[in-house]
Amino acid sequence: MDILKKIIAYKKKELAEAVKNNPVEKLRESLLFNREVLPLYDSILDSSKTGIIAEFKRKSPSKGIINRESDIEKVAEGYCRCGASGISVLTDHKFFGGSSSDLSHARAVSKIPILRKDFIIDEYQIVEARAIGADAILLIAAVLDKSRILELARFARSIDLQVLLELHNIAEIDTVNEFVNIVGVNNRDLGTFRVDTNISIAMAEKIPQQYVKISESGISSPDVIRKLKEAGYNGFLIGGAFMESEDPVAAFSEFTKKIF
Repeated sequence: MDILKKIIAYKKKELAEAVKNNPVEKLRESLLFNREVLPLYDSILDSSKTGIIAEFKRKSPSKGIINRESDIEKVAEGYCRCGASGISVLTDHKFFGGSSSDLSHARAVSKIPILRKDFIIDEYQIVEARAIGADAILLIAAVLDKSRILELARFARSIDLQVLLELHNIAEIDTVNEFVNIVGVNNRDLGTFRVDTNISIAMAEKIPQQYVKISESGISSPDVIRKLKEAGYNGFLIGGAFMESEDPVAAFSEFTKKIF
């Protein structure tokens, strides 16, 4: 079983427990559920910001522990202060070391949109995302069929969350629908975790123009950013390049100084 299948199998078990222990009705009573959502689409296009969705993650299946010391609130506040267009927070615990409380802590100190990055397979997780303070959710084409992507994206928009749909190859482009706000191309193969930023270059012209386009994973140098911008990308989701540093905020700041 490849890592992606293993993650989804575990996620289904985790979801069943969450629904039982924290029902949807309780999630909807959260104070954060009724807050005004910040549009990630607009923030990526805001010329006063960097176009970078800066990520907070503690570990990954491919690299193991990345950063166990950094404080989520300090990092989130720093990303915001230094010009990030958004913050991506990993909420998967078993494989990425995250939690829902990480996102809520980031929300408490951030005035920019927050993306809940997780393996979303059910409407429950979308309600949960709103309840913990997210502004946008990630849907992954590699784990959902076209009709399910449509259902989940429509549901997310019905509760005012924006949708980032993540693609990995040209064959997945037909899963993009009118309820998606942002299309991301992940340069990482989720089965093998190998990275190749040329995947984004090859797919750029295939993505319909009405969507904000972002490139994800393996973006570790300003030269890569420049090439992706030339290819038509509006934004970039970057995590490892910052989180591998003892000071992710300083790493983010130095990285952006080399670009802008």
